[in-house]
Amino acid sequence: MAAVVEKDGRYLICRRPEHKRHGGLWEFPGGKVHDGEDYEQATRRELAEELEVELSRFEGVLNTVRDPGSPFRIVFARVSIVGEPVLMEHTEMAWCSAEKLALYDLAPSDRCFVKSYFGVPLDDL
Repeated sequence: MAAVVEKDGRYLICRRPEHKRHGGLWEFPGGKVHDGEDYEQATRRELAEELEVELSRFEGVLNTVRDPGSPFRIVFARVSIVGEPVLMEHTEMAWCSAEKLALYDLAPSDRCFVKSYFGVPLDDL
């Protein structure tokens, strides 16, 4: 589950901890969906755990991307939040326009999402 949070025309991305899969790469925040959770419940839990923000609105699934080299499918959903993000797990965060997302070293599935959803050219896909 990946939360696509937009504020004033900019999107929230976070840098993964070095010790995790795709460590050091940037991603839309989120995580695994636990048994018994739907996408909205998982997004609410993950945003609270990782960024100490509250999900105010789950606006729906935008796209699903297979994570290259793993059995995971990442579901990207547009959401609204209440509160200012606090880094509890990630090492950095940034708010950037769709065009500027290409300047960040994104995790593979996030790169695929940015290219397909926003139409941002990413040379090495």
